[in-house]
Amino acid sequence: MNRGAFSRNRKTSLFYKLIGGKMNYSLFTSESVCAGHPDKICDQISDAILDAALENDKNARVAVETLVTTGKVVVAGEVTCRAELDYKNIIRRKIKELGYTNSVLDFDENADIEVLIHQQSKDIAVGVDNEGAGDQGMMFGYACNETPQLMPLPIVLSHELCQKMDELQFGQLSYLRPDGKAEVGISYKNGKPVKVEKMVLAKPFDPAMDNQKIKTDLYNLVVLPVLEKYDLNKLTKEDVIFNGTGEWEIGGPASDTGVTGRKIVVDTYGGMGRIGGGCFSGKDPTKVDRSAAYAARFLAKNIVAKGFADRCEVQLAYVIGQKDPIIKSIETFGTEKQEIKIIEDFVWSLMDLSVKGIIEKFNLRRPIYQKTARYGHFGDNEYPWEKIS
Repeated sequence: MNRGAFSRNRKTSLFYKLIGGKMNYSLFTSESVCAGHPDKICDQISDAILDAALENDKNARVAVETLVTTGKVVVAGEVTCRAELDYKNIIRRKIKELGYTNSVLDFDENADIEVLIHQQSKDIAVGVDNEGAGDQGMMFGYACNETPQLMPLPIVLSHELCQKMDELQFGQLSYLRPDGKAEVGISYKNGKPVKVEKMVLAKPFDPAMDNQKIKTDLYNLVVLPVLEKYDLNKLTKEDVIFNGTGEWEIGGPASDTGVTGRKIVVDTYGGMGRIGGGCFSGKDPTKVDRSAAYAARFLAKNIVAKGFADRCEVQLAYVIGQKDPIIKSIETFGTEKQEIKIIEDFVWSLMDLSVKGIIEKFNLRRPIYQKTARYGHFGDNEYPWEKIS
């Protein structure tokens, strides 16, 4: 990183401090989606294929995308693996796991599956073989002290609402069906969250059920437990919007085509932090869209955890075939508690930011990715990039 870039970083941070920091929103809203959302079906299928490849060959190269629609799954991309993978069986297991077992949904484990997968391009492989990045691009990591996870509050609440609805779908509220969304609006004062203003829940359900009973159930079993967990103000049932049109019987691919990588804001910071140029799912860790985004989050989180700043964003940029980032920079939005130079010295000493260094730091050549493809890639302490050094 050159001195000119460091200087610009200091000037930008001073600007944000003078105007009171970046978080000048009085209200901020984020959304998440349930595991059975069409785009998330695709993310999880793509990562199920990645996990299967890594389970058989830790050096497997994978770049797979999935499309789902009524009664149809298409997977396409590149896989280089020592083992022969049973793609159709992997896909059918994942569909069944997500609750698509009822033919009335026009999408289930008997869907027609088309596999269009070939080996990795030699032009890409030559760069990766030399321990370089598998692509070019910029990646961002973000952290703030709004929640114990050091994530923005709106996206954390949205994820937990979706996760809770999914758990109830397979348990106490079996009348719920796959798919769903949540949206949370938070009011802020001086850059700090002070109140939950609004919640939106959307979930398909068996039409035999009474709408008001469903709303009451979701209010009592989803909304209140999540608010209580974070010691937040108690919304009334009227403050919660459930299924904006009032009815939603059929969700999933029969209602909306899904594609891998269309939920990158859900996957990251709910819109509060910048996002990079590519999605994560279906990509092995030589793809810096994924691995370097994890590294950037690790660095930003450690800065905030150390008390060096209330908010932090880290940017990394790579070029295909080269081992190290060509750009690395941080932004603290005027919330820093130490000189920027002290923060820089701390953060750049935490890890080797070469592609090989990131993979080894987080032990990324193992089948850990299917879980990341639901409820966001950040904030879960089980993930190695969420650890505090």
